[in-house]
Amino acid sequence: MTSRNQDHLLLHAPSPSRRTVVKAAAATAALGASLTAVPAHAVDGPAFHHGVASGDPLPDGVLLWTRVTPTPDAVPGSGKGPDTEVRWEIAEDKGFSRVVGRGSTTARAESDHTVKADVRGLLPATTYYFRFSAGDASPVHSPVGRTRTTPAYDASAHGVRFGVVSCANWEAGYFSAYRHLAARTELDAVLHLGDYLYEYRSGEYPAAENVVRPHEPRHEIVTLADYRVRHGLHKTDPDALAMHATHPVIAIWDDHEFADNAWSGGAVNHSAGTEGPWAARMAAAKQAYFEWMPVRPSTEGTVYRRVRFGKLADLHLLDLRSFRSEQASAGSGAVDDPDRTLTGRAQLDWLKSGLAASDAVWKLVGTSVMISPVAFGALPAHVLKPLAKLLGLPQEGLAVNVDQWDGYTDDRRELIGHLRDNGIRNTVFLTGDIHMAWANDVPVKAATYPLSHSAATEFVVTSVSSDNIDDMLHVAPHTVSRAAALALEAANRHVKWLDMDSHGYGVLDITAERSQMDYYALSDRTDPAATSSWLRSYRTRSGTQRVERAYEPVR
Repeated sequence: MTSRNQDHLLLHAPSPSRRTVVKAAAATAALGASLTAVPAHAVDGPAFHHGVASGDPLPDGVLLWTRVTPTPDAVPGSGKGPDTEVRWEIAEDKGFSRVVGRGSTTARAESDHTVKADVRGLLPATTYYFRFSAGDASPVHSPVGRTRTTPAYDASAHGVRFGVVSCANWEAGYFSAYRHLAARTELDAVLHLGDYLYEYRSGEYPAAENVVRPHEPRHEIVTLADYRVRHGLHKTDPDALAMHATHPVIAIWDDHEFADNAWSGGAVNHSAGTEGPWAARMAAAKQAYFEWMPVRPSTEGTVYRRVRFGKLADLHLLDLRSFRSEQASAGSGAVDDPDRTLTGRAQLDWLKSGLAASDAVWKLVGTSVMISPVAFGALPAHVLKPLAKLLGLPQEGLAVNVDQWDGYTDDRRELIGHLRDNGIRNTVFLTGDIHMAWANDVPVKAATYPLSHSAATEFVVTSVSSDNIDDMLHVAPHTVSRAAALALEAANRHVKWLDMDSHGYGVLDITAERSQMDYYALSDRTDPAATSSWLRSYRTRSGTQRVERAYEPVR
């Protein structure tokens, strides 16, 4: 058994067990306090206040993560605390009577006392339990985590199932979506499609009178210490702790891990005059992200990579912030400029070659912003202003959302043309960012998309807690916004369904026959005990490149 830190661009992942939701909830309850408890005697010595996590699973391994607090003053971002040896072990049972591997590493202030163990030598498609410990005289153990390796590269996986989330704003509400996903132990992994946290100062988004729980630091995060503090806060949320302790997480970033509408050379929410060089801020944000998230960084400091699920699915994960050109003005012809890019040349070539070479039944693409074109049609005036604010567009009129693929049409045209020209079928884009739920066909030609053939499909999940239209209008969900949804659906015939108001998550179930997204809504984002209910399901049958409604969720 080895633990090593290696950059790895090609990963592989698991097949699911077919348990019911009821059984999954019971199994999670059986894990009990071992997933969340912090030893009482650890107050004055080493402690594991930020839980444990795993991510980027392989057929023979997985990345394990934790953060140790060696002394009470060694809080995130402080730079305080001594170097501390942290031991890890991984077992076939949660009682650790069948340990299959162990090792050690050192938590240092220079990495904010976070540690990662890149564990190898495991069996494919197998559930494991892991924990960390620190201290010699009276060792302190972390909570116990649960993870799962993936099937062998050439295995014929019968199915795979993911939780899918994005846009978790601490001040806007609680992370109940994570709790409901933690209860579903039949999941193979959770896909986090970006905006794991937000950079704003307290009371900026949402407004101060609507803040549910203040975040730290209270000011906008700019420095490395700031980003570390905000990440550390998110790893104290009980629902986040439960999700990370129960499932491997496969994550990419979007803009708010840096700053609003970030691009390679700046961001809307960044002022070089008062906040320093953008390159320094982005470097600080990336360093904190890789310290605090269970992600294997590539040698380029990016999150684009592949995860394979046997012969059933290849997941291509994108980084749409590090290489993009500055956003164009809404409605300007610059959106079609071939010299502007969303992906960067190297990443787009990597994606195209990976899609063409894939022998998997399904080609999944994790993209932080929506690829389907959107025409805004005749929107009601009372909805126009908050929708423009949500999308970061001029409030006097809407042309396209220039932060999405609509603002970089040459990249989209090249990618969609590649799918069409090479006969690449069963491509499904998985998307976050927009705080709404969508089920879309992806048309071949955006300019004539009402009559165009579809080259792929797209499932967009809503936000965990970030503001939706009803939040901005301060109205009951699914009332005022319904007229806007109908207008958008009428202007975009490739949009099969749109929910502008719910908060929640998705559960994606893949078999050889179809790819199905079940959409779930939370009862109240401001209630830490919010319930979850099924909204709708949409699926793509193998070979069709079309979205159709499914009338019940996968059980």
